[in-house]
Amino acid sequence: MTYLNEYREGVKYLREAGITDAEWDARYLLEYICHTDRNTLYLHPEQQVSEQEHADYRRALRLRHVRIPLQHITGEQEFMGLSFRVNEHVLIPRQDTETLVEEVMRYLHDGMEILDMCTGSGCILLSLLHYSNGCAGTGVDLSEEALQVARENGERLHLDARWIQSDLFTKVDGKFDMIVSNPPYIQTDVIATLEPEVRDHEPMMALDGCADGLEFYRRIARDAGRHLKRGGMLFFEIGYDERDDVMRIMTESGYTDVTGVQDLAGHDRVVIGTHVK
Repeated sequence: MTYLNEYREGVKYLREAGITDAEWDARYLLEYICHTDRNTLYLHPEQQVSEQEHADYRRALRLRHVRIPLQHITGEQEFMGLSFRVNEHVLIPRQDTETLVEEVMRYLHDGMEILDMCTGSGCILLSLLHYSNGCAGTGVDLSEEALQVARENGERLHLDARWIQSDLFTKVDGKFDMIVSNPPYIQTDVIATLEPEVRDHEPMMALDGCADGLEFYRRIARDAGRHLKRGGMLFFEIGYDERDDVMRIMTESGYTDVTGVQDLAGHDRVVIGTHVK
Protein backbone atom coordinates (compact mmCIF):
# COMPACT_ATOMS: atom_id res chain seq x y z
CA MET A 1 0.00 0.00 0.00
CA THR A 2 1.20 3.53 -0.67
CA TYR A 3 2.02 6.04 2.04
CA LEU A 4 -0.91 8.24 0.99
CA ASN A 5 -3.40 5.37 1.07
CA GLU A 6 -2.20 4.29 4.50
CA TYR A 7 -2.76 7.84 5.72
CA ARG A 8 -6.25 8.07 4.22
CA GLU A 9 -7.27 4.75 5.74
CA GLY A 10 -5.89 5.88 9.09
CA VAL A 11 -7.87 9.14 9.03
CA LYS A 12 -11.09 7.29 8.16
CA TYR A 13 -10.59 4.77 10.94
CA LEU A 14 -9.91 7.40 13.60
CA ARG A 15 -12.83 9.55 12.50
CA GLU A 16 -15.10 6.57 13.17
CA ALA A 17 -13.99 6.73 16.81
CA GLY A 18 -14.78 10.43 17.05
CA ILE A 19 -11.12 11.46 17.32
CA THR A 20 -11.17 15.23 16.97
CA ASP A 21 -7.70 15.49 15.45
CA ALA A 22 -7.97 12.38 13.27
CA GLU A 23 -5.91 13.89 10.43
CA TRP A 24 -3.08 14.95 12.69
CA ASP A 25 -3.04 11.74 14.73
CA ALA A 26 -3.10 9.49 11.66
CA ARG A 27 -0.22 11.37 10.09
CA TYR A 28 1.81 11.53 13.30
CA LEU A 29 1.47 7.80 13.91
CA LEU A 30 2.40 7.02 10.31
CA GLU A 31 5.51 9.19 10.59
CA TYR A 32 6.39 7.55 13.89
CA ILE A 33 6.04 4.01 12.49
CA CYS A 34 7.76 4.69 9.16
CA HIS A 35 10.47 7.01 10.56
CA THR A 36 9.46 9.73 8.12
CA ASP A 37 8.72 13.44 8.51
CA ARG A 38 5.80 15.72 7.74
CA ASN A 39 7.06 16.39 4.20
CA THR A 40 6.77 12.75 3.12
CA LEU A 41 3.00 12.86 2.72
CA TYR A 42 3.26 15.72 0.23
CA LEU A 43 6.54 14.98 -1.52
CA HIS A 44 6.46 11.18 -1.65
CA PRO A 45 2.78 10.09 -1.44
CA GLU A 46 3.41 7.03 -3.63
CA GLN A 47 6.15 5.69 -1.37
CA GLN A 48 5.46 2.04 -0.56
CA VAL A 49 4.84 1.01 3.03
CA SER A 50 6.32 -2.34 4.02
CA GLU A 51 4.21 -5.17 5.39
CA GLN A 52 5.78 -4.73 8.82
CA GLU A 53 5.15 -0.98 8.81
CA HIS A 54 1.56 -1.64 7.71
CA ALA A 55 1.03 -4.07 10.59
CA ASP A 56 2.64 -1.74 13.13
CA TYR A 57 0.59 1.21 11.87
CA ARG A 58 -2.64 -0.76 12.17
CA ARG A 59 -1.71 -1.78 15.69
CA ALA A 60 -1.08 1.85 16.65
CA LEU A 61 -4.34 2.97 15.06
CA ARG A 62 -6.30 0.36 17.03
CA LEU A 63 -4.87 1.73 20.26
CA ARG A 64 -5.75 5.29 19.29
CA HIS A 65 -9.22 4.15 18.20
CA VAL A 66 -10.00 3.11 21.79
CA ARG A 67 -8.77 6.52 22.99
CA ILE A 68 -5.33 5.57 24.22
CA PRO A 69 -3.45 8.91 24.20
CA LEU A 70 -1.22 9.43 21.21
CA GLN A 71 1.75 10.03 23.50
CA HIS A 72 1.22 6.72 25.31
CA ILE A 73 1.41 4.93 21.98
CA THR A 74 4.66 6.61 20.96
CA GLY A 75 6.00 6.87 24.52
CA GLU A 76 7.17 10.44 24.08
CA GLN A 77 6.10 14.06 23.92
CA GLU A 78 7.92 17.19 22.85
CA PHE A 79 8.02 20.04 25.36
CA MET A 80 10.11 23.22 25.20
CA GLY A 81 11.91 21.80 22.17
CA LEU A 82 12.97 18.67 24.09
CA SER A 83 11.72 15.09 23.88
CA PHE A 84 10.34 13.57 27.09
CA ARG A 85 9.42 9.98 27.83
CA VAL A 86 5.86 9.63 29.11
CA ASN A 87 3.56 6.82 30.21
CA GLU A 88 0.42 6.26 32.26
CA HIS A 89 2.18 7.31 35.48
CA VAL A 90 2.68 10.97 34.50
CA LEU A 91 0.71 13.81 33.00
CA ILE A 92 1.44 14.33 29.33
CA PRO A 93 3.35 17.64 29.01
CA ARG A 94 1.18 20.27 27.35
CA GLN A 95 1.97 23.44 25.49
CA ASP A 96 0.05 25.45 28.10
CA THR A 97 2.70 24.53 30.65
CA GLU A 98 5.41 26.05 28.48
CA THR A 99 4.01 29.41 29.63
CA LEU A 100 4.96 28.46 33.19
CA VAL A 101 8.51 27.52 32.18
CA GLU A 102 8.97 30.65 30.07
CA GLU A 103 7.77 32.83 32.94
CA VAL A 104 10.18 31.21 35.40
CA MET A 105 13.02 31.74 32.91
CA ARG A 106 12.40 35.49 33.01
CA TYR A 107 13.56 35.50 36.63
CA LEU A 108 16.01 32.58 36.55
CA HIS A 109 19.72 33.34 36.95
CA ASP A 110 22.66 31.01 36.62
CA GLY A 111 23.48 29.13 39.80
CA MET A 112 20.03 29.28 41.33
CA GLU A 113 18.43 26.40 43.25
CA ILE A 114 15.03 25.27 41.92
CA LEU A 115 12.40 23.02 43.48
CA ASP A 116 9.71 21.52 41.24
CA MET A 117 6.78 20.35 43.35
CA CYS A 118 4.57 17.65 41.76
CA THR A 119 7.25 17.11 39.13
CA GLY A 120 5.64 14.21 37.23
CA SER A 121 7.72 13.55 34.10
CA GLY A 122 10.22 16.19 35.23
CA CYS A 123 9.57 18.23 32.09
CA ILE A 124 9.38 21.58 33.92
CA LEU A 125 12.49 21.16 36.04
CA LEU A 126 14.58 19.55 33.31
CA SER A 127 13.64 22.25 30.81
CA LEU A 128 14.74 24.92 33.28
CA LEU A 129 18.04 23.12 33.90
CA HIS A 130 18.60 22.65 30.16
CA TYR A 131 18.16 26.33 29.38
CA SER A 132 20.26 27.67 32.28
CA ASN A 133 23.80 27.29 33.54
CA GLY A 134 24.93 25.93 36.88
CA CYS A 135 21.46 25.68 38.41
CA ALA A 136 20.65 22.93 40.90
CA GLY A 137 17.28 21.18 40.60
CA THR A 138 15.13 19.10 42.93
CA GLY A 139 11.96 17.37 41.76
CA VAL A 140 9.35 16.13 44.25
CA ASP A 141 6.42 13.80 43.65
CA LEU A 142 4.25 11.48 45.73
CA SER A 143 4.41 8.83 43.01
CA GLU A 144 7.56 6.73 42.85
CA GLU A 145 6.46 5.54 39.39
CA ALA A 146 6.37 9.15 38.20
CA LEU A 147 9.81 9.80 39.67
CA GLN A 148 11.20 6.84 37.75
CA VAL A 149 10.00 8.48 34.53
CA ALA A 150 11.58 11.77 35.63
CA ARG A 151 14.88 10.01 36.35
CA GLU A 152 14.85 8.43 32.91
CA ASN A 153 14.18 11.81 31.32
CA GLY A 154 17.08 13.33 33.22
CA GLU A 155 19.36 10.58 31.95
CA ARG A 156 18.09 10.97 28.38
CA LEU A 157 18.84 14.70 28.49
CA HIS A 158 22.13 14.29 30.41
CA LEU A 159 20.89 16.54 33.20
CA ASP A 160 21.52 15.99 36.90
CA ALA A 161 18.72 16.56 39.37
CA ARG A 162 17.73 15.30 42.81
CA TRP A 163 14.45 13.38 42.94
CA ILE A 164 12.49 13.01 46.19
CA GLN A 165 9.44 10.83 46.84
CA SER A 166 7.39 12.89 49.27
CA ASP A 167 3.89 14.04 50.15
CA LEU A 168 4.56 17.66 49.18
CA PHE A 169 7.19 19.11 51.58
CA THR A 170 7.18 16.27 54.12
CA LYS A 171 10.64 14.98 53.15
CA VAL A 172 12.06 18.16 51.66
CA ASP A 173 14.91 20.00 53.34
CA GLY A 174 16.88 23.11 52.46
CA LYS A 175 15.87 26.40 50.89
CA PHE A 176 15.49 27.38 47.26
CA ASP A 177 15.55 30.48 45.09
CA MET A 178 12.46 29.32 43.21
CA ILE A 179 9.66 26.84 43.77
CA VAL A 180 7.60 25.97 40.72
CA SER A 181 4.53 23.74 40.61
CA ASN A 182 1.88 22.44 38.27
CA PRO A 183 -0.23 20.79 40.98
CA PRO A 184 -3.50 18.84 40.63
CA TYR A 185 -6.14 21.52 40.09
CA ILE A 186 -9.22 19.96 38.52
CA GLN A 187 -12.33 19.85 40.70
CA THR A 188 -13.19 16.29 41.67
CA ASP A 189 -16.68 16.32 40.18
CA VAL A 190 -15.37 17.72 36.88
CA ILE A 191 -12.99 14.84 36.21
CA ALA A 192 -15.79 12.57 34.96
CA THR A 193 -16.53 15.10 32.20
CA LEU A 194 -13.00 15.14 30.78
CA GLU A 195 -11.99 13.54 27.49
CA PRO A 196 -11.43 9.76 27.81
CA GLU A 197 -7.74 10.20 27.00
CA VAL A 198 -7.35 12.27 30.18
CA ARG A 199 -10.01 10.78 32.44
CA ASP A 200 -9.14 7.14 31.82
CA HIS A 201 -5.43 7.18 31.05
CA GLU A 202 -3.68 9.95 32.98
CA PRO A 203 -2.90 9.52 36.70
CA MET A 204 -5.80 10.54 38.93
CA MET A 205 -3.48 11.83 41.65
CA ALA A 206 -2.06 14.35 39.16
CA LEU A 207 -5.52 15.59 38.18
CA ASP A 208 -7.69 15.71 41.30
CA GLY A 209 -7.47 19.04 43.09
CA CYS A 210 -10.24 18.05 45.54
CA ALA A 211 -13.70 19.60 45.79
CA ASP A 212 -12.87 23.13 44.68
CA GLY A 213 -9.64 22.39 42.81
CA LEU A 214 -7.64 24.59 45.16
CA GLU A 215 -6.45 22.25 47.91
CA PHE A 216 -2.89 21.86 46.65
CA TYR A 217 -2.47 25.59 46.12
CA ARG A 218 -3.40 26.12 49.76
CA ARG A 219 -1.02 23.46 51.05
CA ILE A 220 1.91 24.44 48.85
CA ALA A 221 1.52 28.19 49.43
CA ARG A 222 1.28 27.60 53.18
CA ASP A 223 4.46 25.50 53.44
CA ALA A 224 6.62 26.78 50.59
CA GLY A 225 7.76 29.81 52.57
CA ARG A 226 9.79 27.58 54.91
CA HIS A 227 11.74 26.39 51.87
CA LEU A 228 12.22 29.69 50.05
CA LYS A 229 15.13 32.01 50.56
CA ARG A 230 14.29 35.61 51.36
CA GLY A 231 13.17 37.14 48.07
CA GLY A 232 12.56 33.69 46.61
CA MET A 233 9.65 33.20 44.24
CA LEU A 234 6.75 30.76 44.00
CA PHE A 235 5.29 29.97 40.55
CA PHE A 236 2.02 28.11 39.98
CA GLU A 237 0.33 26.85 36.85
CA ILE A 238 -3.41 27.37 37.28
CA GLY A 239 -6.68 26.43 35.67
CA TYR A 240 -8.19 29.04 33.35
CA ASP A 241 -10.75 30.15 35.98
CA GLU A 242 -8.59 29.99 39.12
CA ARG A 243 -6.49 33.15 38.95
CA ASP A 244 -8.34 35.25 41.52
CA ASP A 245 -8.60 32.39 44.01
CA VAL A 246 -4.92 31.43 43.72
CA MET A 247 -3.81 35.07 43.94
CA ARG A 248 -5.88 35.44 47.10
CA ILE A 249 -4.41 32.26 48.60
CA MET A 250 -0.87 33.48 47.91
CA THR A 251 -1.56 36.96 49.29
CA GLU A 252 -3.10 35.52 52.45
CA SER A 253 -0.04 33.25 52.80
CA GLY A 254 2.23 36.29 52.93
CA TYR A 255 3.55 36.55 49.37
CA THR A 256 4.01 39.95 47.80
CA ASP A 257 3.94 41.25 44.22
CA VAL A 258 1.40 38.54 43.41
CA THR A 259 0.58 38.65 39.71
CA GLY A 260 -1.14 36.56 37.06
CA VAL A 261 0.12 35.76 33.56
CA GLN A 262 -1.86 34.65 30.52
CA ASP A 263 -0.86 32.01 27.99
CA LEU A 264 -0.70 32.54 24.21
CA ALA A 265 -4.42 31.81 23.90
CA GLY A 266 -5.22 34.62 26.35
CA HIS A 267 -6.19 32.30 29.20
CA ASP A 268 -5.01 32.88 32.77
CA ARG A 269 -2.26 30.30 33.21
CA VAL A 270 0.36 31.32 35.80
CA VAL A 271 0.38 33.04 39.19
CA ILE A 272 3.61 34.35 40.73
CA GLY A 273 4.48 35.63 44.20
CA THR A 274 7.59 36.67 46.14
CA HIS A 275 8.54 35.47 49.62
CA VAL A 276 9.89 38.36 51.70
CA LYS A 277 10.09 36.99 55.27
